Amino acid sequence: MAKSPLFERGMVTRRAVLGDKHVDGATARKTDFDDDFQTLITEGAWGSVWSRPGLPRRERSLLTLALLAALGHEEEFAMHVRATANTGATAEDIKEALLHVAIYAGVPAANAAFRIAKQELAKLQEAAE
Repeated sequence: MAKSPLFERGMVTRRAVLGDKHVDGATARKTDFDDDFQTLITEGAWGSVWSRPGLPRRERSLLTLALLAALGHEEEFAMHVRATANTGATAEDIKEALLHVAIYAGVPAANAAFRIAKQELAKLQEAAE
């Protein structure tokens, strides 16, 4: 079955932000059980929200990191830290966003996010060298 234009736009954005390796892996792991869910997030998150012209990807990336940190979604947070290699958000930007998380969402949430960010940023640095 052909996918919608919203899905196609979402895949372009998803690949630009998360990278082909991540998206190819997620696609390879997809089953009949989660196919509708993958379509939903590709169309909704990536085709609609992340593809809107109102904010640059760097700012969307920082908002996403702050929200994921505040909500304690550690796996998704780590994935989006890795995605900053594609969005233009820097380690300094992430630090500033997490300082806001500490004040507005709590020190424990920021503490966990700082720990994960340090690990993921170190991996990115290693890969760059």
